[in-house]
Amino acid sequence: MKKLFLSLIIFGTLIGQNSALKQFSNHFADIAEKANPAVVTILTEKNIDLTESHRNLPQDSDLFRFFYNIPRQREYKSTALGSGVIVDSRKGYVITNNHVVDEMDEITVRLLDKMEYDATIIGRDPKTDIAILQINAKGLTDLDFGDSDKLRVGEWVIAVGSPFSANLSHTVTAGIVSAKGRGNIIQGDVYEDFIQTDAAINPGNSGGALLNSSGDLIGINTAIFTNGFDRSNKGVGFAIPSNMIKRVMSDLIDHGKVLRSWIGVQIQPIDDTAARALDVKTRSGALVADVVNKGPAEKAGVETGDVIVEFNNLKINSVDHLRNTVSSSKPNRSYELVVIRDGRKKRLKVILEEMPGDDVVVSSTRPNKTNELGIEVSELTRSNRRKFGISNKEDGVVVINVQPGSPAENTGIQIGDIITRVGTKKCRTSREFQKLLKETKRKNMVMLHLKRDGAARYLTLELED
Repeated sequence: MKKLFLSLIIFGTLIGQNSALKQFSNHFADIAEKANPAVVTILTEKNIDLTESHRNLPQDSDLFRFFYNIPRQREYKSTALGSGVIVDSRKGYVITNNHVVDEMDEITVRLLDKMEYDATIIGRDPKTDIAILQINAKGLTDLDFGDSDKLRVGEWVIAVGSPFSANLSHTVTAGIVSAKGRGNIIQGDVYEDFIQTDAAINPGNSGGALLNSSGDLIGINTAIFTNGFDRSNKGVGFAIPSNMIKRVMSDLIDHGKVLRSWIGVQIQPIDDTAARALDVKTRSGALVADVVNKGPAEKAGVETGDVIVEFNNLKINSVDHLRNTVSSSKPNRSYELVVIRDGRKKRLKVILEEMPGDDVVVSSTRPNKTNELGIEVSELTRSNRRKFGISNKEDGVVVINVQPGSPAENTGIQIGDIITRVGTKKCRTSREFQKLLKETKRKNMVMLHLKRDGAARYLTLELED
């Protein structure tokens, strides 16, 4: 009798589990069915001028053409594939990644029913890898934005896109949210706050939808983790959160650019040594390495050595977190800033300003690429003046990196050198230096005015063709 009773309990449990599993499966199928019409395949073409790409090769030689497999035509079209999401059916707005459409000559949007439409770029933001397209079509289906801030680690998500080939369009995969707030994934001056997921994402999925369990759009799939050779999915994919997308989209449509705020500090992560030295218990937050002269932070009373732990009642987790939060906040408004100074919390009021240029950012922890001279320069901040022993009377930019084997190294430029002029024109910021570099370059030669240990001289750099 006991065995029979136990068997009935087990049987009932299995029936209940099967029923729950069926409901779970049907729910996912419903989400996919609803989302598929709003997810599109993006086909791009770029015209390649063979005459330009092979201008130094003897193309007119039939033997040479055969050996290197160079076609006779002077131009061909390079094609690529990506995904996108319709977010406004009435206006025909489509969200995708900037890298999907950047520098492309033709952009075509293909719907679920195979209908194709030429797309126009409304706006692009390389710093978040977001692009807004528009198509002229009726009867479109769109997806509603979800609140990515409410997304929880461990929550189920669904990815929809076109991996590898247009023949595999509207591929649906599922997984969980592995982590939130991922940064330092893509090198360069970009704003990262990625959702990490183990839902299968592959090349071609870029720009596709990441959905929550309610079927709302909570991210745009953008990148995968690879070993550099095998570009297939390894269970680590990244998506741009919907809240970041909404703000960027609004700015691109309304202003044609993204309006970013800045606070005027250089910041770095807090390691154990810094935490002990500054008498702070937290490893979260951002350590102020320098304060930009006459910037919003300096006006608010922020000092070098402060640890920023809160911004606008939001606890700051990392350097990237502060950078993203500040940049996405409205300029010309007052925000409360909480810093730790001498082991005590201090509350300050800071009025953010619109970011004046890409060279003035909230963080300088990521190195910029060297230019064609092979050098990297920085402003003469208080930190740099102390580091290189430069007096407050000196103006210009300081060399902080010299690439081995570059024209700069061959000419004798060293780290710590002060560049005061490009040609005859003064430069005081890295942005100004780059601009003058382009304007004054003549016949593959650039003349720089340098100061080192109080001595000044001009150096002429010869550049490669």
